[in-house]
Amino acid sequence: MAFDNLTKRLFSHLLNKRVLSIGTNYFATNELETDYVSLINLTKTMLVEVKPAEINSQTIFANLEQEIDQRDLPLNRKFIEIKAADNEVNEFALLSNIIMGNDRYLYVELFKKSNIMDTFVQMILQANGEIIERSKTELVSKMPSKKDGIRIAIRLISLGMENGCNTRAAVGMTGAASIERAIEMNNEIGPTSGVGFTKLGGEYGIIFETTPTMEKVELTPVQIDNFMYIDAKDSTGFISKYGKDKLIEIMNDINAYIKNESDGKIEGYRVGGDDLIINFPSKEIALKTGLDCAWYAMNNGLNLRVGIGKSRREAGENAHISDELKIHDNTPVIVFDLANGKYAYYIPSEFTRSALEFIKNRNTLLAGVFIFVFIITLIGWNTGNAWLGFVAMLFALLIVTLAT
Repeated sequence: MAFDNLTKRLFSHLLNKRVLSIGTNYFATNELETDYVSLINLTKTMLVEVKPAEINSQTIFANLEQEIDQRDLPLNRKFIEIKAADNEVNEFALLSNIIMGNDRYLYVELFKKSNIMDTFVQMILQANGEIIERSKTELVSKMPSKKDGIRIAIRLISLGMENGCNTRAAVGMTGAASIERAIEMNNEIGPTSGVGFTKLGGEYGIIFETTPTMEKVELTPVQIDNFMYIDAKDSTGFISKYGKDKLIEIMNDINAYIKNESDGKIEGYRVGGDDLIINFPSKEIALKTGLDCAWYAMNNGLNLRVGIGKSRREAGENAHISDELKIHDNTPVIVFDLANGKYAYYIPSEFTRSALEFIKNRNTLLAGVFIFVFIITLIGWNTGNAWLGFVAMLFALLIVTLAT
């Protein structure tokens, strides 16, 4: 832990931005998670805070209002905070969302038996949801996204209350997580109709003490597209070293991967070019794809600048912010918005990764060398033999070289 904090402080100084993590301690539970955790740790990928987000219940509710917008958010809704989010980006939660996707499972519970459950099932299917399991008073479904889950939950709550039946709903990463969230919400507010959700590590809910009204919150809808801009860093230098054909090969491979594996819609790419713009169905998919592309290109000697934003311009601006995250040589960087802040995944150079691995594996040796040099130098100064410190450093260098 002390070593991790020391290296984070060191790289925070070198990058002039706060480094939140180097690699990850995320505990993988399946093959997909294992692959990503291994790559993040192998490449020493760092999560960097470019502009800190302000995280509190007010900003979270305001953000949710914009995401849901006036189509589905009745005026008589109330927001509640069950558990406050930490005013800090949770590296584990972010990585989990990138790998597995955000909270998409929707749990719905009727507080009394009603034939309305059949109608609920049809409404979920019409919203492109998938029914996982159901009974007379409960169901679990998988929705296209967290926002879709919350939207359809409000519609189900409205219909349930119109038929005299209070309804509990909750969204989660898994069916079990959504059920647990509903139980926690029940403990807090009892059988009041509402939908529970998480945001940046906190637990929140939208509740209705009266039947949701037809009047909607009047907000200007925000653009919900998720654009990613990819650009090759120093393409001229790469071409002079590896040739134009190698650059085309890498960019074509990235183009094919995005088109066939990521659900991204590619815009403005021309064969032989060194940049492209993609529109994704969610930010999580964009981040996952950005990491995949950056790692692939880096493995072939090419560094990418990647920006993710709600518009083409914002994605391009974020990509160019990546140039600020640099120690000496160009390295791959992915810049994205999170809440009302900006963050980045910074992938250090091969030399830096090797140095980090050496320090991590040899920290006991290095500590011993430091103590040895310090003691000998101290003795030298106190006995009038300052040259002993120089000899000790040469001897320590020899020991480290032989040990590696």
